[in-house]
Amino acid sequence: MILLGLDPGLGTTGWGLIRAEGNRLSHLANGQLKTDAKAPLARRLAHLDAMLAALIADRAPEAAAVEEVFVNSNPQSTLKLGQARGVALCALARAGIEVGEYAPRLVKKAVVGTGTAEKAQVHAMIARLLPGARIAGADAADALAVAICHAHHLASARRTF
Repeated sequence: MILLGLDPGLGTTGWGLIRAEGNRLSHLANGQLKTDAKAPLARRLAHLDAMLAALIADRAPEAAAVEEVFVNSNPQSTLKLGQARGVALCALARAGIEVGEYAPRLVKKAVVGTGTAEKAQVHAMIARLLPGARIAGADAADALAVAICHAHHLASARRTF
């Protein structure tokens, strides 16, 4: 099964694509989708939507997962993150893809073993879990972590039934 993980953001949305076969995971691709910070909000969201639609059409994931919003000290940043996340959920739903949603702490725990892991620890574990992957930055590493978290949850759900 091909899984797409997304780490949404208005400025940069990280994406990671993995293949899950039983307990085996392999890296397929990863990257970042960027919007122009000088463009109006509506244009940035529309551009993000267009890039996600192209990514989904090109890579044809069978399932996807998106990181949930965390509340930070800047409410404006949280709102923009939520808007980008909404675009990601809409793009996946429009393509008919089931979407898993995971809190950042749960993603970190699934990959590193602790929900309080630093970004560098997540990046290091992604490199270990997906050997040979050239990771396109912290947002792409987070997106790959979301995909791995989703793969683990799907595997656990299959074992339960």
